[in-house]
Amino acid sequence: MLIRRETPADISAIRAVTNLAFADGPEAPLIDWLRADAGWIPELSLVEDSVLGHVVCSRGYVGSVPALGLGPIAVHPSHQRSGIGSALMHAVLGAAEARGELAVILLGDPKYYSRFGFQLASTFGILPPDPAWEPHFQARLFGDVEPGAFRYAEPFNRL
Repeated sequence: MLIRRETPADISAIRAVTNLAFADGPEAPLIDWLRADAGWIPELSLVEDSVLGHVVCSRGYVGSVPALGLGPIAVHPSHQRSGIGSALMHAVLGAAEARGELAVILLGDPKYYSRFGFQLASTFGILPPDPAWEPHFQARLFGDVEPGAFRYAEPFNRL
């Protein structure tokens, strides 16, 4: 399985797979908004080669310290549980660490994301934008991060 950076030719396929994976929720428009935002990091928008899956990390902050917000991650429903999501996660985390990023933050199922080294963000004193998210708000640290509130890239505020 080949994981690679998104290209302009992939944008419509990313939108389609994201809409299918999230039943036409706000995730596909979010990705478009992120592409137009200063927090967009092109080398952290990755696809499975035939665009059966996509993951993106964008610039966020823990207090004033740069960190990454991971998501959305989407896999075509007919290819879920085939390893694409895991391959995307390993690739984006490896790329984030290679870039020297200190932390990757996400909102998701702790049982699933713990296999990628994520722990509840509260373990590190990292607080979610919405306190109700705390049981699902997770962090993977690659360096020292002072405790504080996490802030996603601005487009997340539109959701």
